[in-house]
Amino acid sequence: MMASDPWVSRAALLASLDALLQPSQFHDYGPNGLQVEGRREIRKLVTGVTASRALIDAAIAVNADAILVHHGLFWRGQDGRVTGWMKQRLSRLLGHDVNLYAYHLPLDAHPELGNNAQLAQRLGIALFDGVQGRFGEQLLGFMGERQGPSAAELAFHVQQSLGRSITLVADPDRPVQRVALCTGGAQGYFEAAIAAGADVFITGEISEPQAHYARECGVAYIACGHHASERYGAPAVGAHVAAQLGLEHVFIDIDNPA
Repeated sequence: MMASDPWVSRAALLASLDALLQPSQFHDYGPNGLQVEGRREIRKLVTGVTASRALIDAAIAVNADAILVHHGLFWRGQDGRVTGWMKQRLSRLLGHDVNLYAYHLPLDAHPELGNNAQLAQRLGIALFDGVQGRFGEQLLGFMGERQGPSAAELAFHVQQSLGRSITLVADPDRPVQRVALCTGGAQGYFEAAIAAGADVFITGEISEPQAHYARECGVAYIACGHHASERYGAPAVGAHVAAQLGLEHVFIDIDNPA
């Protein structure tokens, strides 16, 4: 007799994710955890960056029972009406009985599997231990070092590693060793990175004030794309939890130029 396919309950997957990511420790912009309830039995988990219609459709096409993302459906101050894009996303999830789990700041902050830690690993940045390795509001910023490169050399390395163009504001020959990073739309953390003694700050986006801060303070600024900087946390967490629970896991990257 053939053994049945391994599965876990919707609640068991939620418990594992919550235990790993500790969402209760964060003041966040929207709900973390199970955002849309689907079928009880979960065999295949799909991970992605954002709960877009394209990701939901791709997950349905591979027979996913659950989706885990960094950017979920619900945010503070959002219009609560289920129309337009929200209706389209929800109708697909509910129509195919697919669970949606989303973790925002908890997925940024995990010290090994989160977006910041995974980006640092990809870029060869050795993170500092303990409080020396964190900065900013809710300690979401990470600090480490990478030996040798100038600002221009590090920017080229980031560009090659992530496969997309980046924005560098700096004297290209400036030595950069002490590296601060905070993925996504964390341009507001630049001043905290400067105060923490960074030589260079790596994040996803740049707004108008940061270019002036970089020039006036002599700290290099690298903006490498919101989506591009946050492609690594969700699949790392998904692979970890799937291995722990005996689930099938697939990461689906939906291209985003932002």
